[in-house]
Amino acid sequence: MSNLTFRTEKDLLGTLDVPSEAYYGIQTLRAINNFKLTGVPLSHFAHLVNGLALVKWAAAAANHKLGYLSDEKYNAIEKACQRIVNGEFHDQFQVDMIQGGAGTSTNMNANEVIANIALEEMGHQKGEYQYLHPNNDVNMAQSTNDAYPTAIRVGLLLGYDTLLVSLSKLRDSFAKKGEEFGHVIKMGRTQLQDAVPMTLGQEFHAFATTLTEDLERIRALVPDLLCEINLGGTAIGTGINADPHYQALAVEHLAKITGHKLVPATDLIEATSDMGAFVLLSGMLKRTAVKLSKICNDLRLLSSGPRAGINEINLPARQPGSSIMPGKVNPVIPEAVNQVAFTAIGNDLALTLAAEGGQLQLNVMEPLIAYKTMSSSILLIRAMDMLRELCIDGITANVEHCKNLVEHSIGLVTALNPYIGYENATRIARKALETGKGVLELVREEKLLSEAELEKILKPENMIAPHLALSDLKH
Repeated sequence: MSNLTFRTEKDLLGTLDVPSEAYYGIQTLRAINNFKLTGVPLSHFAHLVNGLALVKWAAAAANHKLGYLSDEKYNAIEKACQRIVNGEFHDQFQVDMIQGGAGTSTNMNANEVIANIALEEMGHQKGEYQYLHPNNDVNMAQSTNDAYPTAIRVGLLLGYDTLLVSLSKLRDSFAKKGEEFGHVIKMGRTQLQDAVPMTLGQEFHAFATTLTEDLERIRALVPDLLCEINLGGTAIGTGINADPHYQALAVEHLAKITGHKLVPATDLIEATSDMGAFVLLSGMLKRTAVKLSKICNDLRLLSSGPRAGINEINLPARQPGSSIMPGKVNPVIPEAVNQVAFTAIGNDLALTLAAEGGQLQLNVMEPLIAYKTMSSSILLIRAMDMLRELCIDGITANVEHCKNLVEHSIGLVTALNPYIGYENATRIARKALETGKGVLELVREEKLLSEAELEKILKPENMIAPHLALSDLKH
């Protein structure tokens, strides 16, 4: 027999029995019952929960300073918010990430949890809202329409450093491999066909460079995108029900407790309805996802084989690759990163449609925007850490195999083109294809170049960078 007990709470639509141990209240319970969609509750995103608590704390501080909240109420709300930021009560944020109502359910989940924690701090029972009310006190001078988008921005800023660290470490890992493989000569390829020689180090250094580009852009642009907030705009940006001095105080306090240079939006009505910052941020995450996926495609190709593929590199073996083929090992880590990238790309499209789907003074699709942005960020962080730790750091090169592929590649004729001429180079390439002989073998047979000339031309440093003209080569 269940020992579960309940308390009765009342709202606009009537009464409901709320579990006695729950810190959320009736409006949260209605949302839990209404929105059984993703199965992903607010608590899945700790930074979002903390962002909500920080916004409520800043709002309470402003209202207290202006004389609208008593010392007792403010101290209790502040303590409740601090406890949430420290990791307590996150399990009480139970509303599904996708919800109707433009985030009202999320806002009320925060208001109710904070109110009930604060009530206990004051020596009262959960649900005794006559002493401290979720709407009248915790939500004072706020609307979902300014508190919620501000909390989303704060939540993303709280996770921003982790994203930068993961991206930076992965970049450094590729750069380190670029140095390690700097001496490994191999064939470069275009359109999956042999092109011209390069080093494996150059290939891995290029991976590092492309990630550096995204690292620098995210580091420079994200703060500007997210630090302009509409807190104080209340319902549509006019600031109705808020003291004229409230916005400046609330934003100032929020900047102080978050450690980010938050500023009030210059046009609160525009800021309440426009989701452009999230579109840009999501686009940047998508760009990084696309690059990661392309890199992982390359890693899978370069490690293909081991006997019947390119097999220039070895990826660390992480698990058996087949239930029927003994000895098979698959590139499971790059494959998983590919799938994360596809998810981030899909998230970007969903977010784009959500940003476009707003009407008039509000965008009711903000819950989807929050869900997709935070999902992409967390997935990419985890994927980059996994790729670095379980794959990149353990890659080894098949040095002799790489060299052998260069020496037997038809593409090697491109390196000889400036010295034997285009007509000879074309004929040698065609003859090599027809006979199966190597390019160098045919050049030697026809005595088109001396051994000394070949030796100098085929030096790695002369094949992987701009090099001397034929007249200089002979000196």
